[in-house]
Amino acid sequence: MEIKRTIKLESDRVPGFGRDLMKVPGCEKLEGCIQCGTCSGVCPLSIYMDYTPRQVMALARADFKNEVLRSHTIWLCASCYACTVECPQEIRITDIMYELKQRALREGVYVRRFPIPVLAREFSEMVRKHGRITELVLVIRLFLKTDWLGALGNWRLGLDLMRTGRFTLWTERIRHKGDVDRMLAAIDAGNGKHP
Repeated sequence: MEIKRTIKLESDRVPGFGRDLMKVPGCEKLEGCIQCGTCSGVCPLSIYMDYTPRQVMALARADFKNEVLRSHTIWLCASCYACTVECPQEIRITDIMYELKQRALREGVYVRRFPIPVLAREFSEMVRKHGRITELVLVIRLFLKTDWLGALGNWRLGLDLMRTGRFTLWTERIRHKGDVDRMLAAIDAGNGKHP
């Protein structure tokens, strides 16, 4: 991956973004980041990221909302919690990455055709609609929106998964979906979103 480095300008900032981010439970300690680089050093995926976790923390705190939300880094975070465990300031870096992903999805600023945010959105929509996911439908929707030719290269795997009962051909639903709807509505209300 080619990494483009650009000079950050004052006009690129979105004033208040960092402060707003720190209001989210789990993200409060962002301001305490001492830029030691421990998070980047322990991250198993940092070599593939356009910004290291340390850089994402600095950019978020400095109000560079667009750079952070449009980065590949937040989507490559595997939520392994290595950064959070090793952080000398006890910053919940994984929680911050998760919140950044949620904001990118809500604002629609993620990289198009990049599979991870598409998978997250499709997964969420399927749970909201049916109360659970159906793997085959999820995979088909993912490939159609990212790399439909890639599906052709995985047909044998798909057949093997169907044969062993891992993929079903019908949409799966749960009983008492109203309970899931109420839980999701409570989460949305807690995040300041309207159901």
